[in-house]
Amino acid sequence: METNTLNETHLIGEKDRLTGRSILKELGVTPLINAGGPNTKHSGSRPRPEAIDAMNAMSEVFVDLEELLLAAGDEIAKLTGNEAATVTSGASGGLVVQAATAMAKDDPERIAQLPITNGMPNELIIQRGHRFIYDHLYLAPGSQFVEVGRPTDCTIEEIDAAIGPNTAALIHLESPFKGEVGVPLTELSDLAHSHGLPVLADCASMLPPRENLTKYTSQGADLVSFSGGKAVRGPQSTGFLIGKSEWIEYARLNNAPNPGVTRAQKVSKEEIAGLLAALKVFTNIDEEAETKVYLDQMNFIVDQIAEIPGLSAKVTHDYDHYIPHAVIVLTEDWRGPTYSEITDILKAGSPRVYVAADYRDPPNCMWIDPLNLQYGEVEVVADQLRKLLIMGASGN
Repeated sequence: METNTLNETHLIGEKDRLTGRSILKELGVTPLINAGGPNTKHSGSRPRPEAIDAMNAMSEVFVDLEELLLAAGDEIAKLTGNEAATVTSGASGGLVVQAATAMAKDDPERIAQLPITNGMPNELIIQRGHRFIYDHLYLAPGSQFVEVGRPTDCTIEEIDAAIGPNTAALIHLESPFKGEVGVPLTELSDLAHSHGLPVLADCASMLPPRENLTKYTSQGADLVSFSGGKAVRGPQSTGFLIGKSEWIEYARLNNAPNPGVTRAQKVSKEEIAGLLAALKVFTNIDEEAETKVYLDQMNFIVDQIAEIPGLSAKVTHDYDHYIPHAVIVLTEDWRGPTYSEITDILKAGSPRVYVAADYRDPPNCMWIDPLNLQYGEVEVVADQLRKLLIMGASGN
């Protein structure tokens, strides 16, 4: 009798298969069209089907996690063309691991001691123009910042003068809207290595282009942190460190599942499998053909709004826009709602549409990012945006 009940329950489960929309409906949450890019607040990016399949498959087996992490690191190194690699809990988790690694290296007593840093170098030198909203994660394992330079510039001499007996590492940031601020990575790396120090680089958002997978390590960075979500489209909670074999081994010792300050940053076997599957696809995609698809989509949107008075719209693909974006600038002749008001109205509409506004305060542009747009959504976004902007241009 119990067996029949279980079988019936199983059959019901198969018949009434869950969907994302059915889950959100039950919770009373309304989904949205993500036309603003893979930021975490708006659900990151869509995991590739290959990543989902790999996660489901890995859920059926058990494994020694350290063995899996070692093998996965070897595979990531091959896929990305680097000496060594390891998995982290997102690119942000990679920053915590980087800092812990720079201070404790392979010393088991220091690893166990963190975040108490008595008796070990704990200073991370960072150029003031490389400060960013998430850099406090570097401080999580007990380290401290030593800031040098100014928001718009810094010299190699200033960095050199800041290095002392408590210096653990030098920090380098590559990020949209940072610009070419401060000392280039190659010069920074030469200086760091002349003092026997590592360079820790945060490059979370710098894929594509795929050439960046080797660019920063070839310029001397010892540990580089990338997101495994975003354009890679693995599990949103994953990331990976690439770099020199010595420093990757130190990072592995300082990282979960080992006991230590990063213990809370566990990555499951399913997530590891999903990341590997996504990276395999990502590193083998024809980037030129992929870019052409994005260009066509964004040109379509620009064509729908370009003649609306009081704004300019164009497709942009540069350092600040990792794939082609439709960038909209409200000119001084614009008499309608502000950037923030436009994005809020779109997000409150039906269907809800998320469009990104510039990170600066106040913003000076907004854009459409095609990464997460699915079949038919480009047209929906264009229609919603066009209607709102025409109304705004008329002063309504």
